[in-house]
Amino acid sequence: MPLLDHFHTPLDERYPWESFHSGWATRIADQLSERVPAEFVVAEQTHSGNHLEIDVATFEDSTAPPQTEPVSPAVALAPTWAPPAPAQVVPAIFPDTFEVRVFSTMAGLTLVAAIELISPGNKDRPEERQAFAIKCASYLHQGVSLIIIDIVTSRRANLHNEIVALMPSARGSEMPAQAALYAVAYRPVLRRGCAEIEIWPAPFSIGDPLPELPLRLTGDLFVPVDFEASYQEACRRRRLA
Repeated sequence: MPLLDHFHTPLDERYPWESFHSGWATRIADQLSERVPAEFVVAEQTHSGNHLEIDVATFEDSTAPPQTEPVSPAVALAPTWAPPAPAQVVPAIFPDTFEVRVFSTMAGLTLVAAIELISPGNKDRPEERQAFAIKCASYLHQGVSLIIIDIVTSRRANLHNEIVALMPSARGSEMPAQAALYAVAYRPVLRRGCAEIEIWPAPFSIGDPLPELPLRLTGDLFVPVDFEASYQEACRRRRLA
């Protein structure tokens, strides 16, 4: 089926994009689980917005009555320690996460590949775009294979180009500025003593079918990621098809 515009009327009023992205990530994870060998585990992880631990001190109620329950001797004698006040507090950006991860279990649970579904927040401000690009570049520098896919029409930014900007050796592999929607697969590899990143770009537009891209697990073991099939299934389950 043709790619729909999930970020403008009438579809965005009928079905929130966050819910669709979450469902699509699950369909991708289901598809991969059927294709990867038994020694690999696939898990989706989705979260839009800040998902850090909230400082509980923010919510302490100074008027609350003191605790009256008895305290065990072990707790009473346990030493307490608090760090000194920080020298600085600076603003931070933690990117939205709509992600499918593949882990190897052959030597403990080890992340070997990731698929990132780009969100509007990832494309919003320069610092948001940079945070997403740093996350992706970090995966690649750790030897983790990666695919990113962008169907966001409400904001224009090419995050593949943002990733390339962080890796001077990758200059020249940017997409054209007009490539607003796209998917890209990356394979970090050590070949003849040289570290390289293989890149498979796939631009598309609203109304086009989505691509199939390779996802490397380990060595020369790849599995195909059929975005069109998983997208169709996500739309069918949400009654959008």
